[in-house]
Amino acid sequence: MTGGTGGTHTPDPAPARNGNGTAKRRTRMARELGLLLAIGTLVVVTWLYNPLFLSQQSVQDILLGATLLTILAVGQGTVIVTRNVDLSVGSVLGLSAFAVASFLTAFPGVPIVVGIAVGITLGAVCGVVNGALVAVARVPALVVTLGTLYVFRGIDFWWASGSRVDAADLPAAFLGIGRQSVLGIPVPALVALAVVLVAGHYLYSYRSGRELYAIGSQPAAARLSGIPVDRRIFGAFVLNGSLAGLAGVLYAARFGSVDATVGTGMELQVVAATVVGGVAIFGGSGTVYGAALGAVLLSTIGSALPVLQINQFWQQAVVGLLILLAIGLDKLLAVRTARRLREGRQHGG
Repeated sequence: MTGGTGGTHTPDPAPARNGNGTAKRRTRMARELGLLLAIGTLVVVTWLYNPLFLSQQSVQDILLGATLLTILAVGQGTVIVTRNVDLSVGSVLGLSAFAVASFLTAFPGVPIVVGIAVGITLGAVCGVVNGALVAVARVPALVVTLGTLYVFRGIDFWWASGSRVDAADLPAAFLGIGRQSVLGIPVPALVALAVVLVAGHYLYSYRSGRELYAIGSQPAAARLSGIPVDRRIFGAFVLNGSLAGLAGVLYAARFGSVDATVGTGMELQVVAATVVGGVAIFGGSGTVYGAALGAVLLSTIGSALPVLQINQFWQQAVVGLLILLAIGLDKLLAVRTARRLREGRQHGG
């Protein structure tokens, strides 16, 4: 679990040390266990309906399907805990995917790692643009990233000019990243797992990571306490952009065929997965583990409902209902936390 404050009244960057830390940590763990239970129940029900749902190929397809969304949800969660949001991640993914595919096609002799670095760096540059406009120019993140969503997508369309990079144009070693497995687990899924663990460790173990929660809980109080708020928010956007660039690289490696429409509409899925995973849309609480579980849950729903022969419309309705339930639960927990704090002050006084 990360060391988030888990509420809206505590600017302390080390929330586990306050009196409510244990209760909040238990609440987050219960919520994430609930997500695991929901995923397990859905898998079992679908398997009972059609045993082929848990075939080796089907499991690999589910893991691959969740990979990109998980990586993007981890980055989005890091931004949302600071009380911001990034709506441009789908466009950044698409731009990075086309960039790395075009680069490796133009320079087939360069090492694969150079192409990967190109995709991640381009994503980081997009994050720098977003972070600078939000943290330095003080423009609301919703407005900034809504604008850059279209700017980055426009650059992608201008660059592609209606063309497409096919798998036959890419090096076999690069395509192997998206198609090889280790002990039956696809390499992209292992990369996503590593991203989740590293990000979770950073947010829990490092002061700069814990300060992101303090910023999301009370930005003014965090600034008064000496936390470099603008720098931390800028860093969160750069990290998010870098992860979107990494997701673009993995997309190109997995699918091989890349055009300017890649990633269209994915930003809403990412925000949905993050909120369903327990990251409060108002900032200050949630974990990247929960965001990852939210991504896995939405991906599993997307895979299970067609097997259960349920209309695509209901998939969207279920996702919308999960978002509303998540926001309602966040509000309920915030009210309970505030009430406990008031009771604590009365007993203490």
